[in-house]
Amino acid sequence: MSTIETVAERQLSFPTDRTKETSTDGQPNETYKYAHLLPHISLVKYPPLTPYEHVDPGLRTEVRGVSLKDLDSDGRDQLALEVARRGLMVFRDQSDFIDQEPEAYLEWGRHFGRLHIHPTSGHPENYPEIHLVYKDAGSTFNFHHEDSITTTLWHSDVSYELQPPGLTTFFLLSQPTTGGDTLFTSQVSTLEKLSPQFVAFLRTLSAVHSGVEQANYSRSGKRGGIVRREPVEHVHPVVRRHPVTREEALYVNRQFTRHIVGLKKEESETLLKFLYDHIDRSSDLQARVKWERGTVVLWDNRVTAHSAIVDYGPSGERRHGARITPQAERPIPANETLLLPN
Repeated sequence: MSTIETVAERQLSFPTDRTKETSTDGQPNETYKYAHLLPHISLVKYPPLTPYEHVDPGLRTEVRGVSLKDLDSDGRDQLALEVARRGLMVFRDQSDFIDQEPEAYLEWGRHFGRLHIHPTSGHPENYPEIHLVYKDAGSTFNFHHEDSITTTLWHSDVSYELQPPGLTTFFLLSQPTTGGDTLFTSQVSTLEKLSPQFVAFLRTLSAVHSGVEQANYSRSGKRGGIVRREPVEHVHPVVRRHPVTREEALYVNRQFTRHIVGLKKEESETLLKFLYDHIDRSSDLQARVKWERGTVVLWDNRVTAHSAIVDYGPSGERRHGARITPQAERPIPANETLLLPN
Protein backbone atom coordinates (compact mmCIF):
# COMPACT_ATOMS: atom_id res chain seq x y z
CA MET A 1 0.00 0.00 0.00
CA SER A 2 1.23 3.48 -0.77
CA THR A 3 2.32 5.69 2.12
CA ILE A 4 -0.43 8.08 0.98
CA GLU A 5 -3.81 6.36 1.01
CA THR A 6 -6.73 7.78 -0.92
CA VAL A 7 -9.87 7.08 1.09
CA ALA A 8 -12.22 8.51 -1.53
CA GLU A 9 -12.04 10.49 -4.68
CA ARG A 10 -14.54 13.12 -3.63
CA GLN A 11 -13.30 16.35 -5.15
CA LEU A 12 -14.30 19.59 -3.50
CA SER A 13 -14.13 21.93 -6.46
CA PHE A 14 -14.68 25.64 -6.84
CA PRO A 15 -17.80 26.91 -8.56
CA THR A 16 -16.92 27.88 -12.09
CA ASP A 17 -17.37 31.59 -11.42
CA ARG A 18 -14.53 31.58 -8.89
CA THR A 19 -12.10 30.86 -11.70
CA LYS A 20 -13.10 34.16 -13.31
CA GLU A 21 -11.87 37.66 -12.66
CA THR A 22 -14.63 39.95 -11.37
CA SER A 23 -15.45 43.28 -12.98
CA THR A 24 -16.54 46.42 -11.14
CA ASP A 25 -20.20 45.43 -11.48
CA GLY A 26 -19.51 42.09 -9.77
CA GLN A 27 -19.80 39.97 -12.91
CA PRO A 28 -17.07 37.58 -14.12
CA ASN A 29 -15.44 38.80 -17.30
CA GLU A 30 -12.37 36.68 -18.00
CA THR A 31 -10.60 33.51 -16.89
CA TYR A 32 -8.60 33.89 -13.67
CA LYS A 33 -4.92 33.51 -14.55
CA TYR A 34 -4.08 31.44 -11.46
CA ALA A 35 -7.12 29.17 -11.48
CA HIS A 36 -4.82 26.12 -11.57
CA LEU A 37 -3.44 27.16 -8.16
CA LEU A 38 -6.78 27.60 -6.39
CA PRO A 39 -7.19 25.59 -3.14
CA HIS A 40 -8.12 21.97 -3.78
CA ILE A 41 -9.51 19.81 -0.98
CA SER A 42 -9.41 16.04 -1.27
CA LEU A 43 -9.68 13.16 1.21
CA VAL A 44 -6.08 12.01 0.77
CA LYS A 45 -4.63 10.89 4.12
CA TYR A 46 -0.96 11.38 5.08
CA PRO A 47 1.10 9.26 7.50
CA PRO A 48 2.94 10.90 10.42
CA LEU A 49 6.10 12.76 9.44
CA THR A 50 9.32 10.88 10.16
CA PRO A 51 12.61 12.58 11.15
CA TYR A 52 15.13 13.34 8.45
CA GLU A 53 18.63 14.79 8.49
CA HIS A 54 18.63 18.44 7.49
CA VAL A 55 21.90 19.88 6.18
CA ASP A 56 21.98 23.68 6.12
CA PRO A 57 23.50 25.52 3.11
CA GLY A 58 26.13 27.30 4.37
CA LEU A 59 15.88 41.85 9.71
CA ARG A 60 15.20 42.79 6.42
CA THR A 61 16.36 43.96 3.03
CA GLU A 62 14.39 44.97 -0.04
CA VAL A 63 16.06 43.86 -3.26
CA ARG A 64 15.54 44.83 -6.88
CA GLY A 65 17.55 43.78 -9.91
CA VAL A 66 18.09 40.15 -8.88
CA SER A 67 16.17 37.31 -10.56
CA LEU A 68 15.39 34.47 -8.15
CA LYS A 69 14.39 32.30 -11.09
CA ASP A 70 17.91 32.50 -12.52
CA LEU A 71 19.88 31.69 -9.34
CA ASP A 72 22.06 28.59 -9.62
CA SER A 73 22.82 26.23 -6.74
CA ASP A 74 25.60 28.39 -5.30
CA GLY A 75 23.42 31.47 -5.61
CA ARG A 76 20.62 29.78 -3.71
CA ASP A 77 23.02 28.77 -0.95
CA GLN A 78 24.24 32.35 -0.65
CA LEU A 79 20.65 33.53 -0.55
CA ALA A 80 19.81 31.13 2.29
CA LEU A 81 22.79 32.38 4.28
CA GLU A 82 21.84 36.01 3.73
CA VAL A 83 18.24 35.37 4.79
CA ALA A 84 19.53 33.63 7.91
CA ARG A 85 21.65 36.67 8.74
CA ARG A 86 18.94 39.25 8.05
CA GLY A 87 15.85 37.27 9.01
CA LEU A 88 13.79 38.68 6.13
CA MET A 89 14.40 39.66 2.50
CA VAL A 90 11.86 41.16 0.10
CA PHE A 91 12.44 40.68 -3.62
CA ARG A 92 10.53 42.89 -6.04
CA ASP A 93 9.91 42.40 -9.79
CA GLN A 94 9.81 38.58 -9.60
CA SER A 95 6.87 37.88 -11.92
CA ASP A 96 9.04 35.42 -13.88
CA PHE A 97 9.48 33.39 -10.69
CA ILE A 98 5.79 33.54 -9.73
CA ASP A 99 4.52 32.67 -13.22
CA GLN A 100 6.41 29.38 -13.37
CA GLU A 101 4.60 26.05 -13.23
CA PRO A 102 4.15 24.39 -9.79
CA GLU A 103 6.95 21.90 -10.54
CA ALA A 104 9.39 24.81 -10.54
CA TYR A 105 8.19 25.88 -7.08
CA LEU A 106 8.91 22.36 -5.81
CA GLU A 107 12.35 22.26 -7.41
CA TRP A 108 13.15 25.61 -5.79
CA GLY A 109 12.02 24.54 -2.33
CA ARG A 110 13.67 21.12 -2.36
CA HIS A 111 17.05 22.81 -2.73
CA PHE A 112 16.64 23.99 0.87
CA GLY A 113 15.16 20.88 2.49
CA ARG A 114 12.33 18.36 2.51
CA LEU A 115 9.09 20.10 1.61
CA HIS A 116 6.45 20.22 4.34
CA ILE A 117 2.95 19.03 3.47
CA HIS A 118 0.41 20.90 5.53
CA PRO A 119 -2.10 18.63 7.30
CA THR A 120 -5.19 20.83 6.90
CA SER A 121 -4.78 23.57 4.30
CA GLY A 122 -5.87 23.70 0.67
CA HIS A 123 -3.29 23.20 -2.04
CA PRO A 124 -3.20 23.25 -5.83
CA GLU A 125 -4.57 20.00 -7.19
CA ASN A 126 -1.81 17.34 -7.28
CA TYR A 127 0.66 19.63 -5.47
CA PRO A 128 0.14 19.13 -1.70
CA GLU A 129 3.61 20.57 -0.96
CA ILE A 130 2.40 24.07 -1.90
CA HIS A 131 0.58 25.67 1.03
CA LEU A 132 -2.05 28.22 0.04
CA VAL A 133 -3.67 31.17 1.74
CA TYR A 134 -6.93 32.21 0.15
CA LYS A 135 -9.78 34.58 0.92
CA ASP A 136 -12.38 36.18 -1.32
CA ALA A 137 -15.87 37.62 -0.89
CA GLY A 138 -17.48 34.22 -0.46
CA SER A 139 -14.90 31.92 1.10
CA THR A 140 -11.74 31.58 3.11
CA PHE A 141 -9.26 28.73 3.42
CA ASN A 142 -7.21 30.42 6.16
CA PHE A 143 -6.80 29.57 9.84
CA HIS A 144 -8.17 32.55 11.73
CA HIS A 145 -10.84 33.27 14.32
CA GLU A 146 -13.55 35.66 13.24
CA ASP A 147 -14.68 36.27 16.85
CA SER A 148 -11.40 38.01 17.77
CA ILE A 149 -11.05 41.80 17.98
CA THR A 150 -7.87 41.60 15.87
CA THR A 151 -6.56 39.55 12.98
CA THR A 152 -2.96 40.06 14.10
CA LEU A 153 -1.60 36.74 15.34
CA TRP A 154 2.18 36.40 15.52
CA HIS A 155 3.48 32.93 14.78
CA SER A 156 6.23 30.82 13.32
CA ASP A 157 4.81 28.41 10.74
CA VAL A 158 3.79 24.93 11.96
CA SER A 159 6.08 25.18 15.01
CA TYR A 160 4.30 22.11 16.38
CA GLU A 161 6.25 19.86 13.98
CA LEU A 162 9.33 18.05 15.26
CA GLN A 163 11.30 19.74 12.50
CA PRO A 164 9.65 23.09 11.74
CA PRO A 165 10.53 25.15 8.65
CA GLY A 166 13.73 27.06 7.99
CA LEU A 167 14.01 29.17 4.83
CA THR A 168 10.47 29.98 3.68
CA THR A 169 9.29 31.50 0.37
CA PHE A 170 5.94 33.27 0.01
CA PHE A 171 4.26 35.32 -2.69
CA LEU A 172 0.82 36.59 -3.63
CA LEU A 173 -0.84 35.52 -6.86
CA SER A 174 -3.73 37.93 -6.44
CA GLN A 175 -4.09 40.75 -3.93
CA PRO A 176 -6.62 43.34 -2.84
CA THR A 177 -6.33 46.88 -4.16
CA THR A 178 -5.31 48.05 -0.70
CA GLY A 179 -4.53 46.25 2.56
CA GLY A 180 -3.52 42.65 3.12
CA ASP A 181 0.02 43.53 4.23
CA THR A 182 2.17 41.08 6.22
CA LEU A 183 4.01 41.92 9.44
CA PHE A 184 7.38 40.39 10.35
CA THR A 185 9.41 40.63 13.54
CA SER A 186 12.89 39.52 14.58
CA GLN A 187 12.82 36.99 17.40
CA VAL A 188 16.56 37.55 17.81
CA SER A 189 15.91 41.21 18.58
CA THR A 190 12.93 40.53 20.86
CA LEU A 191 15.19 38.29 22.93
CA GLU A 192 17.97 40.88 23.01
CA LYS A 193 15.57 43.44 24.48
CA LEU A 194 15.20 41.35 27.63
CA SER A 195 17.55 41.54 30.62
CA PRO A 196 20.45 39.06 30.73
CA GLN A 197 19.15 37.55 33.97
CA PHE A 198 15.72 36.94 32.47
CA VAL A 199 17.18 35.47 29.27
CA ALA A 200 19.30 33.13 31.39
CA PHE A 201 16.09 31.88 33.02
CA LEU A 202 14.32 31.48 29.66
CA ARG A 203 17.22 29.41 28.36
CA THR A 204 16.43 26.77 31.00
CA LEU A 205 12.86 26.32 29.73
CA SER A 206 11.09 24.34 27.05
CA ALA A 207 7.51 24.63 25.79
CA VAL A 208 4.86 22.45 24.17
CA HIS A 209 3.80 23.45 20.64
CA SER A 210 0.52 21.93 19.46
CA GLY A 211 -1.29 21.44 16.16
CA VAL A 212 -4.48 20.19 17.84
CA GLU A 213 -6.40 23.49 17.76
CA GLN A 214 -5.61 23.98 14.07
CA ALA A 215 -6.82 20.45 13.29
CA ASN A 216 -10.01 20.93 15.33
CA TYR A 217 -10.67 24.15 13.44
CA SER A 218 -10.73 22.15 10.21
CA ARG A 219 -12.72 19.31 11.76
CA SER A 220 -15.42 21.84 12.63
CA GLY A 221 -16.02 22.27 8.90
CA LYS A 222 -13.88 25.31 8.25
CA ARG A 223 -10.97 25.65 5.80
CA GLY A 224 -12.21 22.78 3.65
CA GLY A 225 -13.07 20.58 6.62
CA ILE A 226 -10.32 17.98 6.23
CA VAL A 227 -7.46 16.73 8.42
CA ARG A 228 -5.08 14.65 6.32
CA ARG A 229 -2.53 13.95 9.05
CA GLU A 230 -3.31 13.58 12.74
CA PRO A 231 -2.17 16.59 14.80
CA VAL A 232 1.04 16.40 16.78
CA GLU A 233 2.57 18.15 19.78
CA HIS A 234 6.29 18.60 20.33
CA VAL A 235 8.50 20.19 22.94
CA HIS A 236 10.95 22.88 21.79
CA PRO A 237 13.36 25.16 23.65
CA VAL A 238 12.01 28.58 24.59
CA VAL A 239 15.32 29.99 23.34
CA ARG A 240 16.79 28.31 20.27
CA ARG A 241 20.13 28.69 18.51
CA HIS A 242 20.47 29.10 14.75
CA PRO A 243 22.68 26.29 13.38
CA VAL A 244 24.59 28.59 11.00
CA THR A 245 24.69 32.11 12.48
CA ARG A 246 24.72 30.80 16.09
CA GLU A 247 22.35 33.62 17.03
CA GLU A 248 19.86 32.95 19.81
CA ALA A 249 16.16 33.63 19.24
CA LEU A 250 12.96 33.55 21.26
CA TYR A 251 10.87 30.59 20.08
CA VAL A 252 7.32 30.86 21.36
CA ASN A 253 4.24 32.05 19.53
CA ARG A 254 0.65 32.74 20.46
CA GLN A 255 -0.78 30.54 17.72
CA PHE A 256 0.88 27.22 18.57
CA THR A 257 2.73 27.39 21.93
CA ARG A 258 0.55 25.98 24.70
CA HIS A 259 2.47 25.79 27.96
CA ILE A 260 5.90 25.86 29.57
CA VAL A 261 7.11 22.44 30.62
CA GLY A 262 7.54 22.07 34.40
CA LEU A 263 5.68 25.25 35.39
CA LYS A 264 2.28 25.31 37.04
CA LYS A 265 -0.65 26.48 34.93
CA GLU A 266 -0.75 30.03 36.30
CA GLU A 267 3.02 30.40 36.09
CA SER A 268 3.11 29.21 32.49
CA GLU A 269 0.19 31.40 31.42
CA THR A 270 1.71 34.48 33.07
CA LEU A 271 5.13 33.97 31.50
CA LEU A 272 3.75 33.22 28.03
CA LYS A 273 1.43 36.23 28.17
CA PHE A 274 4.40 38.45 29.02
CA LEU A 275 6.40 37.07 26.09
CA TYR A 276 3.47 37.32 23.65
CA ASP A 277 2.76 40.90 24.72
CA HIS A 278 6.45 41.73 24.34
CA ILE A 279 6.38 40.42 20.76
CA ASP A 280 3.11 42.26 20.00
CA ARG A 281 4.37 45.61 21.29
CA SER A 282 7.87 45.60 19.79
CA SER A 283 6.98 47.85 16.87
CA ASP A 284 10.58 49.03 16.64
CA LEU A 285 11.63 45.48 15.74
CA GLN A 286 9.00 44.89 13.08
CA ALA A 287 8.79 45.25 9.32
CA ARG A 288 5.56 45.66 7.34
CA VAL A 289 5.67 44.26 3.83
CA LYS A 290 3.36 46.08 1.45
CA TRP A 291 2.62 43.75 -1.40
CA GLU A 292 2.95 44.78 -5.00
CA ARG A 293 2.72 42.58 -8.08
CA GLY A 294 5.81 40.42 -8.52
CA THR A 295 6.92 40.48 -4.86
CA VAL A 296 8.51 37.36 -3.34
CA VAL A 297 9.34 37.33 0.37
CA LEU A 298 11.84 34.98 1.99
CA TRP A 299 12.33 34.63 5.73
CA ASP A 300 13.93 32.23 8.18
CA ASN A 301 11.20 30.69 10.33
CA ARG A 302 13.76 29.79 12.98
CA VAL A 303 14.33 33.42 13.94
CA THR A 304 11.49 35.43 12.35
CA ALA A 305 7.79 35.51 13.27
CA HIS A 306 5.01 36.99 11.16
CA SER A 307 1.32 37.83 11.02
CA ALA A 308 -1.10 38.51 8.20
CA ILE A 309 -3.27 41.63 8.38
CA VAL A 310 -6.83 40.89 7.27
CA ASP A 311 -8.02 44.48 6.80
CA TYR A 312 -9.49 44.08 3.32
CA GLY A 313 -12.53 41.92 4.17
CA PRO A 314 -15.24 44.52 3.42
CA SER A 315 -13.90 44.96 -0.11
CA GLY A 316 -14.62 41.32 -0.98
CA GLU A 317 -11.45 41.25 -3.07
CA ARG A 318 -9.35 38.13 -3.50
CA ARG A 319 -6.09 37.57 -1.62
CA HIS A 320 -4.41 34.40 -2.88
CA GLY A 321 -0.89 33.42 -1.86
CA ALA A 322 1.43 30.43 -2.08
CA ARG A 323 4.06 29.31 0.42
CA ILE A 324 6.97 26.97 -0.23
CA THR A 325 8.02 25.54 3.13
CA PRO A 326 11.13 23.34 3.43
CA GLN A 327 11.61 21.71 6.82
CA ALA A 328 14.79 22.34 8.79
CA GLU A 329 16.44 20.70 11.79
CA ARG A 330 14.80 20.08 15.15
CA PRO A 331 15.18 23.36 17.10
CA ILE A 332 18.57 23.48 18.83
CA PRO A 333 18.49 24.70 22.45
CA ALA A 334 20.60 27.78 23.17
CA ASN A 335 21.32 26.06 26.47
CA GLU A 336 23.32 22.97 25.55
CA THR A 337 22.42 21.26 28.82
CA LEU A 338 18.65 21.57 28.25
CA LEU A 339 17.13 18.12 27.83
CA LEU A 340 14.27 17.62 25.40
CA PRO A 341 12.12 14.48 25.09
CA ASN A 342 13.08 12.10 22.30
